[in-house]
Amino acid sequence: MVPDSLTAPLQTARFPLLAIDIGNTSTVLGLAGRDLALHHTWRVRTNRELLPDDLALQLSGLFGLSGADVPRSAVLSSVAPPVGQNYLLALRQHFGIEPFEVNTRNLPDVHVELTQPDNVGADRLCNLFGAERYLGEQEYAVVVDFGTSTNFDVIGRGRRFIGGVLATGAQVSADALFARAAKLPSITLQAPGSAIGKDTVHALQSGLVFGYAEMVDGLLRRIRAELPAPAVTIATGGFARTVQGICREIEHYDDTLTLRGLVELWASR
Repeated sequence: MVPDSLTAPLQTARFPLLAIDIGNTSTVLGLAGRDLALHHTWRVRTNRELLPDDLALQLSGLFGLSGADVPRSAVLSSVAPPVGQNYLLALRQHFGIEPFEVNTRNLPDVHVELTQPDNVGADRLCNLFGAERYLGEQEYAVVVDFGTSTNFDVIGRGRRFIGGVLATGAQVSADALFARAAKLPSITLQAPGSAIGKDTVHALQSGLVFGYAEMVDGLLRRIRAELPAPAVTIATGGFARTVQGICREIEHYDDTLTLRGLVELWASR
């Protein structure tokens, strides 16, 4: 059911609503209905070479394969500007949609407490909205978004973006190691059965997965220690499920947090 506070903005809304979260590595898309629930989701590789016509074909293919209705509205978040602009053009030219593009200047009820507020990534603003349902009685939330980089977003009640931490993503760290050490084999990033490795692959998986999980836990402890009240923690992004059950400081895992945040952000305008 749509909350009463959202009734007015939704009275003139057009559905289905297409939400697009463009990251440096992957682009996640979803179609939401009038209930604001995501009924279809897709993940594709972010390709900076695709032109607007290419992206229109991609979108049409996804809708057709899933038997989904063509969207009538769209909301978009991008940290890869050329790709974001091409999606905007594709939606305008081929679907007759004027998308809402997320940035700090068009979200007046969001308070970005950074020295340079305009520098905050659009995806991190979406995480703010996606995390609101987890606040409960807490004053603060920390979202750990495992992407090309791993972002720690510190959020306060009242739609405050307080700040955060940026760390190298797990896969980027692994790729850098393999590139620098020619004799080390490329491996799948998954947790081994024990920390003490019995062969090279086992040892690498332990260092890259368990070591990364300890870094995440350590930073979360530091962040919580600096806040004046307890904070709930939520993980999202491609690597989150790999460390599920390993990171002791993360309480919730939500694969669609950023995408759902896009939908809820759009509905709250």
